[in-house]
Amino acid sequence: MQRRKFIKDTITGLPIVIITPSLLSSCNNEGDGQKANGKTVIIVGAVISGLAAAKKLKENGFNVIVLEAQSKVGGRLKTNRSLGVAFDEGASWIHGTAGNPIASLAQQAGMNTAFTDDESILAYDLGGVLHSDSNFSDTEDKFYSVLETLKNNGSSTKSFETVFNELYPTYCNDRLWKFFLSTYLTFDTGDLNMLSSLLYNEGEEFGGEERISVNGYDTIPSYLAIGLNVQLNQKVTKIDYSNTKILVSHNGTVTEADYVLVTVPLGVLKANKIDFVPSLPNTKQNAIQKVGVNCVNKFLLTWETAFWDDEQYICYTPDIKDKFNYFVNVKKYQPTVNALMTFAYADKARQTENMTDQQIIEEIMTHLRDIYGNNIPYPKNILRTKWQTNEYSYGSYSYTAVGTEMRHFDDLAEEIDDKIFFAGEHTEIDYFSTAHGAYLSGIREADKIIAL
Repeated sequence: MQRRKFIKDTITGLPIVIITPSLLSSCNNEGDGQKANGKTVIIVGAVISGLAAAKKLKENGFNVIVLEAQSKVGGRLKTNRSLGVAFDEGASWIHGTAGNPIASLAQQAGMNTAFTDDESILAYDLGGVLHSDSNFSDTEDKFYSVLETLKNNGSSTKSFETVFNELYPTYCNDRLWKFFLSTYLTFDTGDLNMLSSLLYNEGEEFGGEERISVNGYDTIPSYLAIGLNVQLNQKVTKIDYSNTKILVSHNGTVTEADYVLVTVPLGVLKANKIDFVPSLPNTKQNAIQKVGVNCVNKFLLTWETAFWDDEQYICYTPDIKDKFNYFVNVKKYQPTVNALMTFAYADKARQTENMTDQQIIEEIMTHLRDIYGNNIPYPKNILRTKWQTNEYSYGSYSYTAVGTEMRHFDDLAEEIDDKIFFAGEHTEIDYFSTAHGAYLSGIREADKIIAL
């Protein structure tokens, strides 16, 4: 999958970001021999940003304590292996391997990946009618053309959906157009009725291949956590930075620190799950409110035998958008596994969280039966996510909603009194909503603390 492909196409000619060895220094197995400097850093969240920062800070002589509310490290880099296949509930792909720090980190962590071919794709309309290659590619080209120009008619008060419907009313009910808007835009950004018509194409991309994790994305946080003082099942409820030393309350205990790095997801900040004393500055509170949080839920179904096409991606263009219209053929990169992975986005994703497994399977099978006929077998198992109601995330990743300004990402990253620091994908203005953005944000904040 070419995440935000239209952005990559429009920034051709811009300088390529080079990830220097210093940025990857946190991946070394052990410290570099620096003596302890007597300073303690508490990192809230054993996520990729927090672990990257912790590794680098430890190597530079800091006493680092990582407090994690869950029972394992990784946060949204979460892998479910209960069916004997690595089902990544959060991040699955390395989006662009050229210069992407995750590509190097994945190799060091032992994460196996496979190339996913965007050209290996078939698209079916209602009744199992195959969209012709020319119709699919021509519509895709028009879609990207619209994405390159719609912002010229955008407004700070209008959503992408509103402006698109005004400019292209004939496309609104076209099933193939709804597919592209859903799977190629809503998936990567957020709810189109809330997505900024000015900033929908912000963010930068690494070039190179799109590669999907085979043995689990959680190998990366597990690798980064080696040798660190990570305390699990420690829910932070209060951070008091009103005095010289910072007091962090967790599970009835108060721990003292010189610096605190907060890496919880934007959804958790929106839910006010941590009491900051004094309150966060108005600029940061405003940014927390203004930047949007998308929800993408994933569904993995397994069968005894495969009945579907031998292609990487199988698309379906029903009347209802945003759910079960895009299937990843897991068998293409795990040949012994007969499984399809599909998705729901935005409000449709949130709605699935109130559905039973049986209801989910029936809806998915309705689509697959329309493509392949009523005699296809019933799946053996299903795995699914519920990111919106997950108290440790309250959504999947950030996006530029109506009312968002790009400065809000910098406001989210702004440190407070050289005491409280913030990392996570929502704080990375160039690479928000990505795993590599989260990683880079952790290195960025570690550098800030080291510089003090």
